[in-house]
Amino acid sequence: MSPSDPSPPLKTRDRIVQTSLQLFNDVGEPRITTNHIADELDISPGNLYYHFRNKDDIIWLLFEQFERRMDAALQVPERRIPDMEDMWLYLHLVFENIWEYRFLYRDLDNILSRNKKLRTHFRRILERKVSTATAICKGLVGAGVMTATAEDIAALSRNIAVVATYWLNFQSVRATSPGNDSDDLGLGVYQVLSLVAPFLNGDARRLLQQLSREYLS
Repeated sequence: MSPSDPSPPLKTRDRIVQTSLQLFNDVGEPRITTNHIADELDISPGNLYYHFRNKDDIIWLLFEQFERRMDAALQVPERRIPDMEDMWLYLHLVFENIWEYRFLYRDLDNILSRNKKLRTHFRRILERKVSTATAICKGLVGAGVMTATAEDIAALSRNIAVVATYWLNFQSVRATSPGNDSDDLGLGVYQVLSLVAPFLNGDARRLLQQLSREYLS
């Protein structure tokens, strides 16, 4: 196939997953049924049920995709000391993945209450958010660019995980009119960076302030 040839059409199963993610994100998972998904794809409900037994099976597959992406985002450098750019990249990738699968976060309690297995896996993601933030902060302290005690780092890492996890819901409740959630995520990164700033020294704080301003533009 030459570079100018169109991409091959998606298989029905992949189309179901892709369309479900779009509908869940745009409308909200509780408002979408398998019939809505089938109608959007112009296929019969029976065709959809051939690939997935129910909506929760689709949600689980989407969560597996999300979990793989978060695992990649939450990697800590192994052969060098983490620096400020690692903190920025960590936050940027985490919020980017949250945006891509934002239905999970908007309807988090509802979805987790229905699926014990998913709840267990999501808890692991939360712990990874905390442990990655902790490792980066310890690296910054070791490099002399951050001044923080072990207790400071533990509290800061938990706060980072809390803000990242509930930022979309916080902004949704505050909104007085429909807005752009992607802009809200930029503010979320800024908010987390502002938690880190008081612990930084000299050039590291200036770099963080520069990075932060980019999320406000």
